[in-house]
Amino acid sequence: MENNITLEEIQNFKGKYPKQLWYLFLVEMWERFCFYGMRGVLAVFMVDQLGLVEGKANLQYGAIQAFVYAFTFIGGIFADKVLGFKKSLLFGGIVMILGNLLIAASPHDFFYYGITLSIIGTGFFKPNVSSMVGELYHENDGRRDAGYGLFYAGINIGGMLGGAIPIYLGKNYSWSLCFLSAAIVMIIGVVTFLLTKKHLAPIGNSPLENHAPKKRNLYEIAVYVGSFVVIPLVYIMVINSDFTEYFMYTIGVLALGYFLYELILIKERKQQLKFLAAFIFIFAYFMFMAISEQSGGSLSLFAKDNLTNKLLFFNIDPNVVNNSINSLYVIIFSPLVGLLWIFMAKRKIEPNTVIKFGLSFILLAAGFFIFYAARYFVNQDGLSSLDVFALGYLLYTLGELCIGPIGMSVITKLSPKRLFGMMMGLWFLSSAFGQFAAGKLGAEMSDANTGTTLMSKLMAYTDGYYQLALYALVAGIAFIVLTPLIRRLMQEVK
Repeated sequence: MENNITLEEIQNFKGKYPKQLWYLFLVEMWERFCFYGMRGVLAVFMVDQLGLVEGKANLQYGAIQAFVYAFTFIGGIFADKVLGFKKSLLFGGIVMILGNLLIAASPHDFFYYGITLSIIGTGFFKPNVSSMVGELYHENDGRRDAGYGLFYAGINIGGMLGGAIPIYLGKNYSWSLCFLSAAIVMIIGVVTFLLTKKHLAPIGNSPLENHAPKKRNLYEIAVYVGSFVVIPLVYIMVINSDFTEYFMYTIGVLALGYFLYELILIKERKQQLKFLAAFIFIFAYFMFMAISEQSGGSLSLFAKDNLTNKLLFFNIDPNVVNNSINSLYVIIFSPLVGLLWIFMAKRKIEPNTVIKFGLSFILLAAGFFIFYAARYFVNQDGLSSLDVFALGYLLYTLGELCIGPIGMSVITKLSPKRLFGMMMGLWFLSSAFGQFAAGKLGAEMSDANTGTTLMSKLMAYTDGYYQLALYALVAGIAFIVLTPLIRRLMQEVK
């Protein structure tokens, strides 16, 4: 009995959160463990185990991450048009599990094959949970922001555990265990989803439900088969980062074209302006990601070699700190920032979404200025302070809290309902371009390091962080100055 509950009943929930949100929260939490686990080990594994030079590892990292997010855009479209969110999520989860099990079997031999499967799996899995969260609410339900806020905290519990456990297992025990841990939590996530999906009733069902079963099955099988057919293609592109460039530019032009096509199709002027405003937020997110996404690439390599392992009074692996502290801060500060907005709203002084976006860049800039300042806290072994590094991450995270949860919410408010999946896809695609650009920026920092000492590496990376801080500062000021213009485009949406 799948359909014993209607959408109406789900959306008319009492209290603060619908119960379905908790189930989706758990599913996404385990997926984030898997994702952050992979993200945190990629650069370190490629440098230490596969013998890549740091510049190449940064590019490779950027390429892999870019593909993950680009496939999210493609997966989002297939979910919208053919599979529906539920089937898409299930299929993606299974492919991700296979990818991680493959690497765990032999990390050195199967690394790129497993990563290829992970990319395709994540593409089908990732956009769907966040889209389903949006559907738990009526169009004008004021509780939606709170829902996304809670969801965001859940994502980060998975992110924090995933950032710490796999890298710890890999560095101290075995890399097979590291990748196996990601597969196991993904299995827990998929099982959780299977046990709770009946509570979602109509949400996430196939959009082709009214078609004849035979026709629908044909379309669905075509999507599954197509996903496996592209494996060799993705594998070749991941291994050769030049191909990644062509792929990214091609998909960028196509996505832009598709966006403009949908924009022209919208007949109503007001809706067109709102759609355009959504695009500006998506572009801002791209810039934010390009600067902030050093964490899996250059910051990860910087943490590996250039930091002491003393945080306050604890001894801790700097890579664990680099991978997990951002998520830990999100869990602690996400509710506090939410309360701050509510407190300010009551006093009628809450900054609008555009100002919050501008603020996010200014805080990001402050974080990178502190990463740069790490060069002034070096001990006699050429290692810098982990405390300073952790402080940089605090400001960086506060910046992220002004953009991440609000961004997703504002995109669903500004877009027509039939284009939710596509716009979520574009949001993730902008992230793909951000990752791709971040890999290039990280590689430039590595290449600027002409010496062989820890000190020369420290100088090259911190110079790079100084540049990124300046970019972020300029972007933040520009956003705040352009606020009135963007507000006009947003029409009645707050």
